[in-house]
Amino acid sequence: MTEHAGKPFLYVVVCAAGIAAGVSKLITAAQERDWEVGVIATPVAANGFFDVAAVEAQTGRRIRSAWRSPADPRPFPPPDAVVVAPATFNTVNKWAAGIADTLALGTLCEAAGLGVPVAVLPCVADALAAHPAYRDSLVRLRGMGVRFGAPYSGTPLADGTRPEFPWESALDLVERA
Repeated sequence: MTEHAGKPFLYVVVCAAGIAAGVSKLITAAQERDWEVGVIATPVAANGFFDVAAVEAQTGRRIRSAWRSPADPRPFPPPDAVVVAPATFNTVNKWAAGIADTLALGTLCEAAGLGVPVAVLPCVADALAAHPAYRDSLVRLRGMGVRFGAPYSGTPLADGTRPEFPWESALDLVERA
């Protein structure tokens, strides 16, 4: 396990889903478990789906959403684990197909070759989750060793409230390794 400042390093990949506004809960839980955290956001997620300034203050690191130039130093050390939360329909399908057209997707595509644990908390509407391409993508990613948390659709409960997004469960999945 590589370490930074004596702690293992966790990449948190954030996708553009409304629930992304709560990503600080995952960061807090990771820091309480003694992880250093670096956040990589899809370009759309970084543009208003969560409080970028607050997350940068919380992690002490700039959020990455664009490629660096070859001359720029790597802003994060290699990951000891990667968490994708929330993971959208688009990201899951592109990742499974090997499409690396954003930094977030490129990072995920590389993760399998790094041999680090990867956990995913999907946030996909029921109608999209029923799509055959999505089901095939889950099979392919599981075959690569990716660990999935319970699906979250955001569908309101019978009392009209929405269930809590299980942020901390992603840490349980990567720490199982």
